[in-house]
Amino acid sequence: MAFDGLQIAAIVPCYNEEIAVGTVVKDLLAAVPGMTVYVYDNRSSDRTAEVAAAAGAVVRTESRPGKGNVVRRAFADIEADVYLLIDGDDTYDASAAPTMIKTLLSGPYDHVLGTRTDDPEATAYRPGHAAGNRMFNKLIGALFGEQVTDMLSGYRVFSRRFVKSFPALSREFEIETELTVHAVNLRVPQVEVPVGFKDRPDGSESKLRTYHDGFRILRLIGGLLQYERPLALFSAIGSIFVLIAIILGIPLLVTYAQTHEVPRLPTAILATGLVMVGIMSFVIGLILNGILRLRQENARLAYLRLPSVTHSGPTT
Repeated sequence: MAFDGLQIAAIVPCYNEEIAVGTVVKDLLAAVPGMTVYVYDNRSSDRTAEVAAAAGAVVRTESRPGKGNVVRRAFADIEADVYLLIDGDDTYDASAAPTMIKTLLSGPYDHVLGTRTDDPEATAYRPGHAAGNRMFNKLIGALFGEQVTDMLSGYRVFSRRFVKSFPALSREFEIETELTVHAVNLRVPQVEVPVGFKDRPDGSESKLRTYHDGFRILRLIGGLLQYERPLALFSAIGSIFVLIAIILGIPLLVTYAQTHEVPRLPTAILATGLVMVGIMSFVIGLILNGILRLRQENARLAYLRLPSVTHSGPTT
């Protein structure tokens, strides 16, 4: 399938993927003729760069470790109309690339998420990863108000306006979470496309660290909640303080009504202080919500400065 007149760039982050990266590059070039495949070698100690170059990729290097740093660098450096992001471990079906790109253009959309379809009898998920992914999907849906099927997928297609408006603050594998939340917060047109998912080639080792990466994702979600939903977060914190104050204060009020005395003065002071902290928390939420509104307006304006992706040439 050809996409005449469009500059399409595939970004393939790699760390020690000598065994798999050659297949990924060749499959991408076969699936989308004319596409430029950029392999970012992230401090590999094997022959990843040599194998990728031999397969036809443009090889670049990112010295800062972590997939997030690779994506940040690639999004800044590469100029294209359509961007495809895929892992270099040959677990995703590269032949789905034309369908995902065509879907992006048909909207036009700004984000196409490749949702992994896994064979339960020959699962490619490591133990606990599927359950963890479902948990994070539900958490993001609850916190940010939009359901996502596979927020940790590393297979995505973006428009230029999405890429150039994305801040890319993450350093490691939590970059997928940041991409998902950015799309939700900016309310860009997006859609999901099922893609094949398989196990790594023999001899290839996963770089994921289940608990380490899971905690980093949770920490990122907590930070994003603080910055993207401050009123809800600080109102909840303030409500907890006020509720504790009420629980502590009701017996004091009952005693005072009966005896006109306050026998537990420290408790009364504590309850008063908790109410003040709760009110302050709510006020902080209001202030941060005003700042959030300004940031959202600026992000939207930055997004609108770029044209939507279009495709006027024939598709075969």
